[in-house]
Amino acid sequence: MTKSVAIVTGAAGDIGRAIASRLADDHDVILLVDIDGAAAEKAARALGPAERFVAVSCDVTSEHSVAEMAKAAASLGALKTLVNNAGAARAVSLQSTKPEDWRADNALNLEAPFLCFSAVADLLKETQGSVVNIASVNGMHVFGHPAYSAAKAGLLHFTKLVAVEYGKFGIRSNAIAPGTVRTQAWEARAAANPNVFEEARRWYPLQRVVDPKDVANAVGFLASAQANGITGVCLPVDCGLTAGQAELARTFSQSADY
Repeated sequence: MTKSVAIVTGAAGDIGRAIASRLADDHDVILLVDIDGAAAEKAARALGPAERFVAVSCDVTSEHSVAEMAKAAASLGALKTLVNNAGAARAVSLQSTKPEDWRADNALNLEAPFLCFSAVADLLKETQGSVVNIASVNGMHVFGHPAYSAAKAGLLHFTKLVAVEYGKFGIRSNAIAPGTVRTQAWEARAAANPNVFEEARRWYPLQRVVDPKDVANAVGFLASAQANGITGVCLPVDCGLTAGQAELARTFSQSADY
């Protein structure tokens, strides 16, 4: 039988590794894609045997590099799932954003998912597979990092474009919008400000930030047969951040119930 394959970009990071681990529950082979090939290989070996977890070095902003990655995926079996997870944010405010920052953030967070999907679209047609784009609550509201946020907003629309145009091939396309996720990037901020998580927690109705496994479980659901009737949606995995803030509701209502 042909092995089922899942691609996870940005797989060397905390969220990428968690997604790869979760998708291994219902995929035979996971292709861990990262610009840092050594880090991807390390992540793959930590997750399991080489025949199941395959590392590939790829610059997802390069059309040529992505084409080579697609060839590697095709050689492993039948591509069932593409997870566009690679992403990063540079300038923290619009006033400090340089043109090169704007272009770089758009290249990685918006153009790269387009390149990756375009490279494997025919493979996904063969399996009636699915795409899961890791967007952000920043694409829905203003939380800083403007270039990153604008790109993520574009990614949400791109998700719908794929759902509408490729639905006739059986391809499903959905997005996940994480809130603050406890990753190594945030640990670095915590080193500079030990209270950063406590300061963030107050804005979340669940009184905690997101764990990488929370994102991974949502990806697993959207990529599974349980979500066969779901396409073109954005699922916030944000511990309630985009639902509203109790602190603000308490101010407006003057009720201690919030």
